[in-house]
Amino acid sequence: MLEESQLVYDDTVERMDKVVQHFEKELHKIRAGKASPDMLEGIKIDYYGVMTPLNQTANITTPDPRQIIIQPWDKSIIGTIDKAIMAANLGFNPKNEGEVLRIMVPPITEERRKELVKQAKNEAENNKISIRNIRRSANDEAKKLEKDGVPEDDIKKLQDGIQKLTDDYIEKIDAIYMKKEKDIMTI
Repeated sequence: MLEESQLVYDDTVERMDKVVQHFEKELHKIRAGKASPDMLEGIKIDYYGVMTPLNQTANITTPDPRQIIIQPWDKSIIGTIDKAIMAANLGFNPKNEGEVLRIMVPPITEERRKELVKQAKNEAENNKISIRNIRRSANDEAKKLEKDGVPEDDIKKLQDGIQKLTDDYIEKIDAIYMKKEKDIMTI
């Protein structure tokens, strides 16, 4: 019967890992003042009738902290990429230089930094809620195991382990958030 409780525990760890990975991915989209190819993540362009992620149609580089260079593999789509970036409403104004698009990343105002910190904090809270929901469902699984005849002591150990996991993962989210907040507020 111990294998069943180990499966519940392992599944819980896996699900919580995915939440942390998702959180980190979402924070990459929040810019911290210096240019990054991640700022353009999520932009899709119409590439010969198929909505394709921008990073699959062009080389995206950041030669310095204030600019992003987009070099499409097919020069004929440069106008499409330009329009997609404008439509994404990221506050960027790409400059078409024929072979490449150059985006000058404007410095962030203090007010905008505070908004970005608030956005990161909301993302952190949403992910903590996800962790707690995983804890709740894992505890429900543990109760089902108890009904299936797993000893009460084993269930108690499993629930204690799940609570410790929950605390650890919430700490991880807090640590990642604090690092991002510091990153955003650093000029």
